[in-house]
Amino acid sequence: MGRGKVELKRIENKINRQVTFAKRRNGLLKKAYELSVLCDAEVALIVFSNRGKLFEFCSSSNMLKTLEKYQKCSYSALETTQQTKETEQNNYQEYLKLKARVEVLQLSQRNLLGEDLGPLSTKELEQLENQLEMSLRHIRSTKTQFMLDQLSDLKRKEQMLLESNRALKEQLEECGAESRLQLSWENNGQTIPYDREPAQSESFFQPLQCDYTLQIGYRPFCQEEMSIAAPPQNVSGFFPGWMV
Repeated sequence: MGRGKVELKRIENKINRQVTFAKRRNGLLKKAYELSVLCDAEVALIVFSNRGKLFEFCSSSNMLKTLEKYQKCSYSALETTQQTKETEQNNYQEYLKLKARVEVLQLSQRNLLGEDLGPLSTKELEQLENQLEMSLRHIRSTKTQFMLDQLSDLKRKEQMLLESNRALKEQLEECGAESRLQLSWENNGQTIPYDREPAQSESFFQPLQCDYTLQIGYRPFCQEEMSIAAPPQNVSGFFPGWMV
């Protein structure tokens, strides 16, 4: 006859409860040992009786290391979730602070533009007026300094241009003086072009003197002798002395 199904409930009989606990405890410890050997698993078993007596089994040599590993695996996710919640809460608080700050700045900007001035008191309006006056003074001071800087830059550029103009004028004057000097040399005949020979002066060409002592035989008449005394020609056209 087969074994019937046992209803899972607390055994009311104290003796039967103790006997059942002893039997099932030994079976549980045996199953834990078999699981650790067959599957090469790290098993830790802790059992407390109703009287508070401890029964334990650990496949490793140290129960505390197994418990630490169990704590890391079990509570790490919980700690991570808790840290995530704390971070989200802190971020939300920071968001609320920044939102309030932005609203205050927007209201202050509208007040500076002359808007939403109705809720302000007299003291707040005076503070706003003083703030605007200080801002205007600062803006005017910055504008004046900027204009002074621009004026200084323009003066420096003007001085540089004047110096450059003066240098160019000096160079132009030097070039003009050299041109005038060269032109005066050309007018006085001092320049000699490289592609033509220098012209001989008129004093180089002198008429030759007739030296009658150096003439042998035929003696040509010199121009001066002919002009001084020209012998009378014969009617026949022959000079005297030439006829035999």
